[in-house]
Amino acid sequence: MVERVEATEAALALIAKLEAIHGPLMFHQSGGCCDGSAPMCYPRGDFKVGGSDVRLGTIGGQPFYISATQFEYWKHTHLTIDVVPGRGSGFSLETPENLRFLTRSRVFTDDEVRELAKVPMFDGEGQPLKTPA
Repeated sequence: MVERVEATEAALALIAKLEAIHGPLMFHQSGGCCDGSAPMCYPRGDFKVGGSDVRLGTIGGQPFYISATQFEYWKHTHLTIDVVPGRGSGFSLETPENLRFLTRSRVFTDDEVRELAKVPMFDGEGQPLKTPA
């Protein structure tokens, strides 16, 4: 099965550490502004998702969302969430660890695009997207 978002071993280790401290987590791919375009980690429920967000999948057992508008630009892109040294945004839970989550991306292959077209996508409220893969 083709995944839209995955995480490196380093990211998974940090997710597990943050979950042990904060409980269940969630991720939202920031679309810019003050946070740049970075994956943001929050205690689950602290960032409100809805019909204008798309659930891409899960990493480390935690849901990962992106805005529907940004999804339109990135829908043909596989995301790999990694961790690098440095301080990211003050809004994301990993900031005190002197690490930051980072999104690496690549374009899906033609075969992956065909597979993804078979899998329904859902918004942040659990409703099917009207946008094809």
